Amino acid sequence: MNTQLMVVLISVTVLADQLTKAAALSMLPRGEPIPVWPGFNLTLGFNEGSSFGMMSSFMAGRPLLMAGLTGAITLIIAVIAFRARHPLERAGLALIMGGALGNIVDRLRQGAVTDFLDLYWRDWHWPTFNGADVAITLGALCVMVASLSAGHHRERVVAQN
Repeated sequence: MNTQLMVVLISVTVLADQLTKAAALSMLPRGEPIPVWPGFNLTLGFNEGSSFGMMSSFMAGRPLLMAGLTGAITLIIAVIAFRARHPLERAGLALIMGGALGNIVDRLRQGAVTDFLDLYWRDWHWPTFNGADVAITLGALCVMVASLSAGHHRERVVAQN
């Protein structure tokens, strides 16, 4: 994956994330689950912490600190992404950057990340999440698969020598 495609993937990820969050903000009542199908609701919520609400109490009222930390990590990921050689690894890192940037936009715009995807089983609910979180998770899976395939390729090369 070349640099231009990475920038397009990052941009599309941020745009899709922001459009879905705007739709959730305009159409969903806060905290009131809207059933979609068994095991899945749309439930509008806000997260001031990191993934799955971790550090919410520490980060409450500190959106610029959280945005700054996320921005610094995203910058490190960008350096790694533009140095990466495996196309799947580059795509995965681009998805992670796009998701992180989408959440940074929320923190800067409204002080918290908009979440609205609610998966559950019986009385147990996974922490509510959003499209950026989906992109970050898919990106991490791509990086893992690329890493495993690169390791497998190295093993074959070593075995042939």
